[in-house]
Amino acid sequence: MDNGLGEFIKRIPKSDLHVHLDGSLRPATLIELARRAKVKLPSYSEAGLRELVFKRTYRDLPEYLRGFAITTAVLRSPDNLERVAHEFVQDNIGENVRYVEARFAPQLHACESLSTAEVVRAVDRGMAAAAKRHNSSAAVRSGKDLPFHYGIIVCAMRRFKGGMSPYYADLLHVMDYAPHQEVYATASLELARAAVELKRKEDLPIVGFDLAGEESGYPAVKHKEAYQYAHDHFIKKTVHAGEAYGPESIFQAITQCHANRIGHGTFLFAEKMIQEPRISDRKRFVDELAEYIASQRIGIEVCLTSNLQTNPSINSIAGHPVRRMIERGLSVSLCTDNRLVSTTTVTRELGLAVTHLKLDHRALRKLVVAGFKGSFFPGNFTEKHAFISKVTERYAALERELLSEPGQVR
Repeated sequence: MDNGLGEFIKRIPKSDLHVHLDGSLRPATLIELARRAKVKLPSYSEAGLRELVFKRTYRDLPEYLRGFAITTAVLRSPDNLERVAHEFVQDNIGENVRYVEARFAPQLHACESLSTAEVVRAVDRGMAAAAKRHNSSAAVRSGKDLPFHYGIIVCAMRRFKGGMSPYYADLLHVMDYAPHQEVYATASLELARAAVELKRKEDLPIVGFDLAGEESGYPAVKHKEAYQYAHDHFIKKTVHAGEAYGPESIFQAITQCHANRIGHGTFLFAEKMIQEPRISDRKRFVDELAEYIASQRIGIEVCLTSNLQTNPSINSIAGHPVRRMIERGLSVSLCTDNRLVSTTTVTRELGLAVTHLKLDHRALRKLVVAGFKGSFFPGNFTEKHAFISKVTERYAALERELLSEPGQVR
């Protein structure tokens, strides 16, 4: 990728629809907060954390998720949550991300002195303060720069243990008679109810409901009641699906959980991973599923670096199924997943896609705009449409300024 194109990707307005706040701390902040909170780290240097925790490659998804044990442990105070959220927005603004949906599991941070609602409020305060500072700048007020918008997605967990947070420990103790799948479902429904309450009574920008964590063996259908509650109250839905399990997981997310978007969707085309014996024609099932997703404009939140880290079977970006998704006409947006855990940015993800997938100008533009179009924008449809128009105008202006041959990215 030449320098001109690199500068172009750096400066265009971008979005990130799939990024975990508690996986996107600045390393220096994590170390500082851990010292204050007396949270033990494997290393107190950034290099040490990169070597021992936040690696370039992982054995599998469960190993990838282990780093969250230390990031969530330092985020159990309003001040720490607010600071991390503020820095998160600053980092995104710094690379010209102009819309982001920060997702996190409030119940991982809740404790005796901090309720689920207070967790969400603290994150919103931090994000709002950083956004306000940018949006009141002379560049934005003059129209030379775009304003920054954000939404919050609350995540339920497919599976949890007592050691993951005080909230989960208490819930498991209270419901010690119930099967774990029932306890997981109870926590999800409680979170969905809290999200609706905060959105309606406090007007917090909660735009979506998600289900995260270990996928294989912990089906989304177990959380159907929580998703139905969110659906009934007009909160949009996304589900981590097809990240560590096959097409059936994606099918279940759409048909049982009303998913508007799919997180990852990596194994959408993996016919061999289908386990349901009643699906006799696997190829047809996958083709029909992909066509349904494309025709209904169900967005796919693709996280290239993260997928390569957690799925050894995908050994290169060129071999990632995102190319097939694009060719099939799916609404694909590129996301980071975790800025810290995967050591990446939106700029880097787009650069990797252009370099390794040999994207032409039209494909790059479609990827970028799809992120804004597929967003769960907190304003009304008219406001969202107006913002997207400004994004496309800015994109076109940068094409004219920075590309020697507009229309040709390679």
